[in-house]
Amino acid sequence: MSDTEGDRGADLTELLHLTPFAETVGIALDSAEAAEVRGRLAWSPERCTAGGVLHGGALMALADSLGALCAYLNLPCGAQTTTVTSNSVFMRGVRSGDVTGVAHPLHTGRTIIVIHTDLLADNGTLVAQVTQNQAVLTGRA
Repeated sequence: MSDTEGDRGADLTELLHLTPFAETVGIALDSAEAAEVRGRLAWSPERCTAGGVLHGGALMALADSLGALCAYLNLPCGAQTTTVTSNSVFMRGVRSGDVTGVAHPLHTGRTIIVIHTDLLADNGTLVAQVTQNQAVLTGRA
């Protein structure tokens, strides 16, 4: 996924276009730097499970998308990334409003990038925490 090193000056819309699934799900990107990626997903009935609660898969789509973009922004020149593992801890359900995700790199190594993402409800309460390992793929054409 990468063409250059460090923070990318790419427009947020262009950056989000790199993850078409995120666009399809309805994720909005608010800011993106190597040190932090922020985005959000609005509650809507079609993203819910029983009882009108935002589906865990929708929350994971937000966390994984922001984590992947954070990893992308920390890749060396010419490398790509893919999620290897993702560990989620859900704390509460979301029945309205937006969920905001904030992704930070915990480790940016030569072969693995570790990203931590907090998902927050509109009132600032923690909805979920997700930690991902993203592989750094080099030497691919």
